[in-house]
Amino acid sequence: MTLSERVAELVRAAFPSLWVTSFEHDDAVAELAELCRARGWSLAEWDLELGLRGPRAGPPTTDGSDAGAHGPGALVADGSDPMAALRALSRLAPGEGDGAALLILRNLYRLLGSAELIPALDAALARGKRDRTTIVILAPAVALPQELERQFVVIEHALPGRDQLEGIARAIATEPGELPAEGPERDAVLDAAAGLTRLEAEGAVALSLVRHGRVQPETLWELKAQALTRSGLMRLHRGGAGFAGRGCLDALKSFSSRALRPGRPAGGRPRGVLLLGVPGTGKSAFERSLGQEVGRPTLVMEVGALMGSLVGETEARTRQALAIADPMALSLVFVDEVRSGG
Repeated sequence: MTLSERVAELVRAAFPSLWVTSFEHDDAVAELAELCRARGWSLAEWDLELGLRGPRAGPPTTDGSDAGAHGPGALVADGSDPMAALRALSRLAPGEGDGAALLILRNLYRLLGSAELIPALDAALARGKRDRTTIVILAPAVALPQELERQFVVIEHALPGRDQLEGIARAIATEPGELPAEGPERDAVLDAAAGLTRLEAEGAVALSLVRHGRVQPETLWELKAQALTRSGLMRLHRGGAGFAGRGCLDALKSFSSRALRPGRPAGGRPRGVLLLGVPGTGKSAFERSLGQEVGRPTLVMEVGALMGSLVGETEARTRQALAIADPMALSLVFVDEVRSGG
């Protein structure tokens, strides 16, 4: 289910508060704006820099532009004051009928420690169910204060799937021969792009065209490795020696190769292996060799990097790491030093 589909059903059910986790706020706003245009709902947007802008309401005009598009004259609240944005929300209420009004709040998650803002937000949510107004907070992660955590529905703005990534590549690689033909080469490019944001995918495709004159998976893997390193939660390992360069562990090599060989039915496939042994017995080296042997990248997740000193921080980092790994299907996840998480 897409972001707009999920938001549509929650708004129709008169939910007054949604928390959308997203690393691509512009894309999330564009998707919600399209939803509001299609349904004739009002949409306003607030952020720290530009203040409150809107509303954008109703279907698009005949020339394809928004009937109430943002602009310097569209400001309906004072500057960057979030309290003014919350007060203005009641003026966007649709009144009678099946209408609705959405207020998207960017950057607000940075201010939720304010003693004044939390009661104001709580009051706005209480009015929202009656007025059919919905507050949508955009943030890279869930960081709700205790006073509000039971009032918000959390929605994830998912990373682009293979179809979307292919569409991004087609939009940039428009000349003949720049995008590999459908088949194993095209699949290799999409495998390399899986797990990138839309902006990262656009940059990776453009960089590959500059370097090679065509879309090559190696460039996409390079940028994806940088993105994982920046997260501080995972590293990407590719290449190196296969099983031929590693001695011993013959039974484990045989088992892993059979379990991960291409074309094996999904049913009954082993989902993981726990390696126990004293330091220096080759556990980490085996995992990296396994990735090379079966032709899959290895995501290295160190449990120590997930640990946090604040309550709930470790759990949040773990969820973030799994969210990064999930779109990168057909990869190996090596959880190193798992005992340190005990």
